[in-house]
Amino acid sequence: MKPQAPKFTRTPLATTLATLLAGLFTLAPLLPAAAQPAEGTTSLHDLLEMEKQATDVWKAWFPSLDVARKAAISFHANLLESDYAGGFLVMQLDARDMEKLRRFGFRFEPATEFIERRNRALTQFQIEAARRASGGGAREESRSIPGYTCYETVEESFAAADGLIAARPTLGSWANAGPSWLKTQNPASGYDLKVLKLTNSAVPAPPEGKPKLFVNSAIHAREYTTAPLVLEFARWLVNGHGTNADATWILDHHEVHLLLHANPDGRKRAETGLSWRKNVDNAFCANSNTRGVDLNRNFSNSWNVTAGQGSSGSQCSLTYRGPSAASEPETQAVEGYIRSLWPDRRGPNPGDAAPADTSGIHLDIHSYSQLVLWPWGDTAAPAPNGAALQTLGRRFAFFNGYQPTQSIGLYPTDGTSDGPSYGELGVAAFTFELGTSFFQTCAVYEADVKPKNLPALVYAAKVVRTPYITPGGPDVLTPVLSGTASGTGVPAGTVVQLTASATDTRFNNTNGTEGVQAITAAEATIGTPPWQAGAIPVPLQAADGSFTGTSEALTGSLNTAGLAVGQHIVYVRARDASGTWGPVSAVFLNVNAAPPLVVAEVEPNNNLAQAQVLGTLPVVVNAASNNIARTLRSDPDFFRVSLAPGRTLTATVTPGPLVGINMAILSAAGATLVQSNAGIGQVNSTAWTNTGTTAATLVLRLSQSGGQAGPETGAYSLAINE
Repeated sequence: MKPQAPKFTRTPLATTLATLLAGLFTLAPLLPAAAQPAEGTTSLHDLLEMEKQATDVWKAWFPSLDVARKAAISFHANLLESDYAGGFLVMQLDARDMEKLRRFGFRFEPATEFIERRNRALTQFQIEAARRASGGGAREESRSIPGYTCYETVEESFAAADGLIAARPTLGSWANAGPSWLKTQNPASGYDLKVLKLTNSAVPAPPEGKPKLFVNSAIHAREYTTAPLVLEFARWLVNGHGTNADATWILDHHEVHLLLHANPDGRKRAETGLSWRKNVDNAFCANSNTRGVDLNRNFSNSWNVTAGQGSSGSQCSLTYRGPSAASEPETQAVEGYIRSLWPDRRGPNPGDAAPADTSGIHLDIHSYSQLVLWPWGDTAAPAPNGAALQTLGRRFAFFNGYQPTQSIGLYPTDGTSDGPSYGELGVAAFTFELGTSFFQTCAVYEADVKPKNLPALVYAAKVVRTPYITPGGPDVLTPVLSGTASGTGVPAGTVVQLTASATDTRFNNTNGTEGVQAITAAEATIGTPPWQAGAIPVPLQAADGSFTGTSEALTGSLNTAGLAVGQHIVYVRARDASGTWGPVSAVFLNVNAAPPLVVAEVEPNNNLAQAQVLGTLPVVVNAASNNIARTLRSDPDFFRVSLAPGRTLTATVTPGPLVGINMAILSAAGATLVQSNAGIGQVNSTAWTNTGTTAATLVLRLSQSGGQAGPETGAYSLAINE
């Protein structure tokens, strides 16, 4: 099998963080059957008691920040808290783990304060569980995880996604990847691993299909921030379609697949306050709070290839890899879904790179450690697409400020989720490690984790067409159209000014330096994205007169003549000296109907040959009061216009109150195509559609149908539109 870049397992041991004291009271009597402790054999009280018995918790003082970051990767399942400024990590370690870390210069002391704080929190959970079980306290379901109102439960996540689909059914739908472990045991329990598919189904896919972004989250149950962030990304896309130009073109031309809960059974356990990491397969370490399999060590590509360093063969270990590759139904579901999205574009050998134009990105969202990781994780050797993965990883890390690095720490990791995506298929794959805690407070999530990582997800959706190429090009920032072009709109034919900026510098260089180049060109296209046939690029200029810097202000003019009335997307991109075009940024251009040209009726125009020629439509013809000798009865008026193929001419005449006016649309030769008569003082309208393939010359004839003679008899206003 092809080697694969491992993702990281995150699992603080059976320890609950200090934030649990903030009020996380999700209790067994309030949980659905799927969340109840193992088949009734172990109570929630006893599972919490098991966590309290863990005393092998240490302050691990590190020799350097670089070593600490690598330890956070390799020993993520052991990590409970981090204090990088203070120089230590709080970790749950056995003697074997401690000896491994001593080789890298770590020293240890008991984490007494942490253990006391943890046990107080767990005792409070037990007390509250007992109180509610005996009938004391409210039993009503609360929205979100109690104590963490910013995080939806599994059911609330699905309900929120259902709401998005119901509101915009052309944008969203569900796909079922497969069952959870509990559901395989009893169809009435457990969950389906539901994937929220987002794309505008009204925009047909090209023969090769739309580029696909796949994001999975919460594969480790206790990592609270992951599923809410991905759900927020779904809201940004769906709610932004039609109001945000970038969200609109992404869903029009790309597909986004979101597996919000890759381990829903385990997540329900974590919602009770348990520090649950694995799935709930009770065949392994049965009836304990460390039962199950670490799903992110169970993937078939690179399963158990590191001689026990990258995963554990012990059933009660938090990194237990399972009895065989892809043994768990959740793993099988994720692998199968990934293989359904993309073709295999990577050769069979470890050094075979995927072609540079390979489409697709797979993101596995975890917490915590503030890292952006890419393959390989089972070897220190760079992946064959390593340089391009690093470039994209540094782009992601620009947004969230995390450390970008290959996903190997002090030791390798195996059996992780990027095996089927990058290891087998060659699709760009990354792991985000969000934030600073498994049970991240809502204050930190709202102020830091969400606003920093949502733009990184949007960037992934932008570059998913060619992720090994496009991130090497410059970013376009804040495209703006002049006047009301992006608001109430401008009349067709208006020349609109476009301003923006382009920069090639937006990389996170905390772990090496990414090369940058000068901007050499920029362009805009209206209505058609630049990668599609038929796109007409409008060159943009450097505002200072020449492209010389790695960042440039851009300016250009867009002519709206010939554009249909309505909303258009303006796609803007820039190119650097390497010849690479960067991702598109977009802005809406709203075009209104052009104001009609107002002209006067000019005599003589009383027959076909003398018809008054009218120019560009729409037009309004105003006829002043005619004397009694020039009534329409004795002096009809003729007007000549041109109508493009496929267009419909509409004409409306408004007479004075004392006269009626008949109207006919004639061919150039004078044959009547359509005629409409009206009574005295009545508005008269008629229309005709050019169904031919060439422009048609038409003549409108106005004549009096009845009424009085007098100074105002011939006065009227004629409006002609197409």
